[in-house]
Amino acid sequence: MGEPDGRTALVTGGSRGIGRAVAQRLAADGALVAVHYGGNEEAAEETVKSIAEAGGRAFAVRARFGERGALDELFDGLAAGLAEHGEDGLDVLVNNAGIHLVGSIGNLTEEEFDRAVTINVRTPVFVIQRALPLLRDGGRIVNVASAATRIGSPLQIGYTLSKAALTALAAPLANELGRRGITVNTVNPGVVLTDMTAGWTSAPEAMAELESITALGRIGRPEDIADVVGFLASPQGGWVTGQTVDASGGTYLGPIPPA
Repeated sequence: MGEPDGRTALVTGGSRGIGRAVAQRLAADGALVAVHYGGNEEAAEETVKSIAEAGGRAFAVRARFGERGALDELFDGLAAGLAEHGEDGLDVLVNNAGIHLVGSIGNLTEEEFDRAVTINVRTPVFVIQRALPLLRDGGRIVNVASAATRIGSPLQIGYTLSKAALTALAAPLANELGRRGITVNTVNPGVVLTDMTAGWTSAPEAMAELESITALGRIGRPEDIADVVGFLASPQGGWVTGQTVDASGGTYLGPIPPA
């Protein structure tokens, strides 16, 4: 881990998968990281422990998004954790928490779609709103959406719509916050090896098909996405704002020529 650099970060959905890798990366870069989780306290504590064992600093914050009072719980826990470490401001916000939704429009229910919009769109919008008084000038906001917004799978229509709305947030918010030196960007992962994608990636045939339509010839790892988020969250990423970065390894760019 790097030496503490005085920065603080909040990673929503930071206990597993991409979120865990992002939390570990930001801690390795020297930030104090608040690891948000919804219900899996054990996973959150494992993430915090892994960061501490590597010489970094982190603490867990619980809030079950979609439930009444979740944002109050999140920001009360964030404030308490920051205070314990002698901090009272925020430098990096990564909106990573989200839910997946599979099904065509014919199978989409109003309840499923409402939940996807609540977790994937409404929650990050109001997390940002609540975080702004804490966010220092020169801060970073990174929203994690999905390459599904580019690929357009009919079996992910509700999920794609919710992530497309989140992607659309970056440009107007970047314009609003730019005079404070705050950048706002979106990272769109493709298929990544996490527990959320285990249903696909545990099947050799599905893996082979996904690899065959990906320019770099493999499935993504959480660390691949964390590297991109880490750059956008870093001082070196300060001249990039209002952008969407496709971090899919070149999934479904078009026909791939034979080797």
